[in-house]
This record gives sequence, structure tokens and C-alpha cells, in this order.
Amino acid sequence: MKFKQRLRIIILFTLAFFGEIALSFSDKSSADKVFPAEEKMPLSLRLSNNLSTYESMASFDHQMEIFLNKWNIAGASVAIVKDEKLIYSKGFGYADKENHIKVEPKHVFRIASVSKLITAVAVMKLVEEGKLNLTDTIFGKNGILNDSLFLNIKDKRVTHITVENLLNHTSGWSNRKGDPMFQSISIAKEMKKELPLDFTTVVQYVLEKQKLSYTPGKKSVYSNFGYALLGLVIEKVTNITYEDYVVTQILNPIGIYDMHLGKSLPDEKYPNEVKYYGLKGEKNILSSINSGEMAPRYYGGNSIELLGAAGGWIASSTELMKFLVAIDGFSQREDILSMESVQRMTQGSKNQRPFGWTGTDKNGYWWRTGTLSGTSVLLKREKNGLSWVFIMNTTPKYGSRFPVQINKNMIQGLATITEWPVYDLFDHYELKSFQYKLVAEKELGKTE
Repeated sequence: MKFKQRLRIIILFTLAFFGEIALSFSDKSSADKVFPAEEKMPLSLRLSNNLSTYESMASFDHQMEIFLNKWNIAGASVAIVKDEKLIYSKGFGYADKENHIKVEPKHVFRIASVSKLITAVAVMKLVEEGKLNLTDTIFGKNGILNDSLFLNIKDKRVTHITVENLLNHTSGWSNRKGDPMFQSISIAKEMKKELPLDFTTVVQYVLEKQKLSYTPGKKSVYSNFGYALLGLVIEKVTNITYEDYVVTQILNPIGIYDMHLGKSLPDEKYPNEVKYYGLKGEKNILSSINSGEMAPRYYGGNSIELLGAAGGWIASSTELMKFLVAIDGFSQREDILSMESVQRMTQGSKNQRPFGWTGTDKNGYWWRTGTLSGTSVLLKREKNGLSWVFIMNTTPKYGSRFPVQINKNMIQGLATITEWPVYDLFDHYELKSFQYKLVAEKELGKTE
């Protein structure tokens, strides 16, 4: 091949490569996003399905396809880590059925309550830095959120709620009268506010109108509201937005550049975000975003923005695994938290849930589920050094119980693997711009 032809190919490849970077970071719903000082290409955008097409994984791939067909799932993404090496990252089905776009590792999904794990890590990082204590109270004149907006408190037991109570779901709040994170319309009416609601209004409503269901610390009852409050705690302590703190202090330092808080409406989705799908025949409900309008639950019926620290993040399966290996307690890669913090997060009992995780057990299994209309996720860390995540873009048939089916599917699929891939996709790096220059100079030298 002549030098000019070779150089032309190099230039075209360079343009295509950096064009993909531009797509990754352009028009991300908001011009206010915080990125690293020197933009890095997300790992998920450096990968493709063909990099995880192994002969030894063929039966596993087939099991995933059977699962999607059985449950009418439009698309899903799976990533597997073994001994802290990313050995597999692959998409199945469609990111967008109507436009025939298949799922690839670059696609990001809503991860629902897996967001709580991210929030818990951020809180523990602040504890390690001495900026928070687990025993700090949240409300009241001596609380972290002692703003005048939050001093009108109906149940004085609220002033005893601590950071730890929010982390392990022992705050005293329950969903006996419904989850306030999904009651935008009724709260807006009660508080005489317009939609969409901001979280401050929800907090005021809960404090002013509701009593606790039990005394803080007495038992553990799952609370989305409690974790959303932790987002406000992080903002108050750091003086920056919750998302900016997580991005700059948790995600970017461990090489994650394409995880963000998501948006509710389809025209606000990220360029590489999947399209979401509901159950067949599912009816629209009143929108939590636009007053008086009807909308699918997954596109405006529920407010993703309101969920925030409790359920608002979007991520690729690849970067979720990069996050997991930074908090898994294994030694091959350095964790972002101390071993003491990792152990504290994973302690659970009958009356106290672990911090951020759905559950942990004495055998070294840790898991985090997440379910919203339009998505279901299961993230799992196993004692034998195997960790994995499964994310899908379709409303699950059994709601929050569907991760049980995901777990069965993954166990069946993993059991078919007799030979594990050895290549570490975490180390799959793109060609740098200076390498193009070197290649071009090399080609030039060959012609002289």
C-alpha cells in the first residue's frame, strides 16, 4: 500500500475515533456536567460485542438469548469480572427496537436502586475524610440539614435520625401510606406546588405532614426517601451538587466517565442511552412531570430526577463492574474505600440492612438489586472472585421480585462455562492521538 493511501486510512480512522468521543460527551442533557479536566474516553466506549465473543462462552450467550425471549425483554447488557479482571462485556437484544439498534457495551441504562450503593460509597468516603460521622443527626437545629425550610417538624423523633439510620434503613419512615418519591401529584396538590416537584418540597411535606412509623433505630424498613435525603446531606457537607461530588470524587478517580443522573423524558435521554419499554398492554398514568398529561410510567409517569441519590443513576454494565471492583474488598485492585469501610458497609443483621447493598451473607455473597418501570438490574459479588451485573431496558413482569429470575438465569448460564477467558478488558485501551502521529511517521520513513 502506498504511503498516501496508508496515511489517508490513518486520518479517517482518527476522525472516526474522535467522532465517537464527541458523541459520548456532546449534548448530555445538560451543559453543566462535570467532566475530568482532560476528557477520557469511557471504557465502555472502547469495547464492542465482538471482543466478548468467545467459543467458551457460546453456551452462556445462548442462555442469555433464551432468557430475553422467555420474558419478552427488548435488550440487556451483561458484564462479568473474575479475579478483578473484566473478562466479558456484551449486549443482547435491542437498545432501540424501532430503529434496529442492538445493545453494545457502550449503551447506558437506568440502574434504579443500584444508585443507593453509589450514594453509600460517597457517604463513607466523606466519613473517611472526617467530613461526616455516622452518628451525625440529619434534622433539627443541631442537624446537618438545619435550614429554616426543614425546621417545621411534626414528629420530634425525626430529630434523632442519624446518617447511619439512613444508610441502613432504620430511620423510622416506611411506605405504609405510600412512597413519597412516587407521590408527586398528590404532594404537589397538598403543598400547592407546580409539577415537576423538586426534592426540597417532598422533604418539607414529609416533615410537616407525616409521623414516623417507628422509633429510629428499632427496626429496618426500606426507604427510598431516606437515601434521597443522603443526597442532600452530601450537598450540604461538600457545598457542591450531589452528582458533581460523586462524579469528581468517586467515579473519575477510579476511571469511570460515563455514569450520570438520568432524566425522565425520552427527548432528554443521553446519546448512548437505551430506549425503555413497558409490559404489553400497560396503561399510561398521570405524568409526574407535566401536569394533566398522561404518560408511560417509564417516560414521565415516575420522576427519575426526584429519585436522585436513591434511584436516578444511569450506567453501562462495564462501568458498573469497574465501580464494583473498587469496593469489593478483594486485593488485586485497590479499593476506593478502606477495608474497614468496606466491611462496615457489608455488615447486616435481622434489624439492620447493610449500607447500600440489598443484602450480604456470611458466605461472602453481596448483591444489589434495582427495579423501576422500564428496567431491572442485579449486581452480584461472589466469594470466589466472580462478580457480574445484568441490566435490562424492559419493565419486569414481577416488579421488584424479578431479580430472582435474573439470578437463576445467570447461575444457569455461568454453570455452562468450563474455560474462562483470560484477557482483561479493563486493559483494553484505545490508540492515543500521539500513536497516530508515530504510525504516520513510521509510514513516512518506509517511503524514504
